[in-house]
Amino acid sequence: MKQLHTRQLTTAAVVGAAYAALSIFGSVFGITYGPIQCRFSEALCVLPFLFPETAWGLFAGCLIANLLSPYGLLDIVVGSLATLLAALITARCRSRYLAPLPPVLANGLLVGGLIAFEQVGFGGGFLSVFSINAVSVAVGEAVACYALGLPLLLALQKVPFFQKMIARRGR
Repeated sequence: MKQLHTRQLTTAAVVGAAYAALSIFGSVFGITYGPIQCRFSEALCVLPFLFPETAWGLFAGCLIANLLSPYGLLDIVVGSLATLLAALITARCRSRYLAPLPPVLANGLLVGGLIAFEQVGFGGGFLSVFSINAVSVAVGEAVACYALGLPLLLALQKVPFFQKMIARRGR
């Protein structure tokens, strides 16, 4: 296993704290939890493309934010794992323009399924409710990741401080 350095651990911790804070801030407006959601914090889910160590920070931040979720333990586990899965896949992306896609797909499918299960269980109406929730969550995720996250990703690549860190990773 690759050893993480202090700077990488600090980067992951700062990203996790920012994710949790932005999610809690968004809950004030009622857009963090539920079938129609657009978490500002999801813009940070593109960061593993440049900084793979932030995947675990995103997971921790999402876990903290999901402690306030109305969907309880299920969202704490499934929602947080969806973010971790998306972040780990994003870290392996080859194109910066595809980096926002894993969070859109993972959260659309997993969180959409979680919300559908909470609404109707796995009964007869699950597929139709899942379809609606998956699309709704994916659209909110796409707004956060493409409209906010991609410009963030492109801007970070122009900042001299981050250019040095990025150059060491070959991005």
